[in-house]
Amino acid sequence: MRKLFGIACLFIMLSSTALAHTDPKKETDGEKPKPKTIQLFNKKNLDGWYIFIQDRGRNQDPKGVFTINDGILRISGEEWGCITTDEEYENYKLIMEFKWGEMTFGSRKNAARDNGLLFHSVGEDGGYSGIWMRSIECNIIEGGVGDFIVVGDGTDAFSITSPVAKERHGTTPVYQKGGELVTVNKGRINWWGRDPNWKDVLGFRGAKDVDKPVGEWNKLECVVKGDKIDIYVNGKLVNQAINVRPSKGKIQVQSEGAEMFVRRLDMIPLKAGKK
Repeated sequence: MRKLFGIACLFIMLSSTALAHTDPKKETDGEKPKPKTIQLFNKKNLDGWYIFIQDRGRNQDPKGVFTINDGILRISGEEWGCITTDEEYENYKLIMEFKWGEMTFGSRKNAARDNGLLFHSVGEDGGYSGIWMRSIECNIIEGGVGDFIVVGDGTDAFSITSPVAKERHGTTPVYQKGGELVTVNKGRINWWGRDPNWKDVLGFRGAKDVDKPVGEWNKLECVVKGDKIDIYVNGKLVNQAINVRPSKGKIQVQSEGAEMFVRRLDMIPLKAGKK
């Protein structure tokens, strides 16, 4: 009897200990593990990507436009081209950390530093101007980080719809939350704070720019869900698009005349329709 009583007491103690270490919130809320972050850039090499340079083609980079040192990708900008993912993607949050270098080249030597992150890239390499795949671009340019550009063929196969302000920058729509919906299949939709007197000159800074000056790191977050894209620069929402066509494809990072450094390119998978 004493033996049975001892076993019963031990069972009660073990049960109490187990309950004490159980997280009731996880049980009641059915909490699931967070999606695993995918390092698109592994900081060692360009595994998962290929290089495409104008007039050279795939993986022909004799001038070292794309190089990696100490875990940082340097894009020299000396030749026009891009790195492109091997795989197509949809429904994700892409996080990119970048900063400008000092060097500029060619026709953009004295122009605003310019580059871009291209989503939903489809078709032939160099299908647009012999340089990039047709796609939807988040522009990375001094004074215009977060502008949308439709890098398409002029048809509705490549288009975006955004809420915009009544006033435009010339003929260019400007994003405004809750504004009138406008659809474009070519050209751009500027981010909400782009300086209306923007000039294509080296080192341009607008009064409302949220990207940091040359040499400082910026965080660009692009939330791509179904046919929607939200752009955040250093934590601030700067642009949104809906009815994005196409809604999946490869990802490209441009080289377009300006030196740029990238230390992070991470992807967090999302479920369609979920934040």
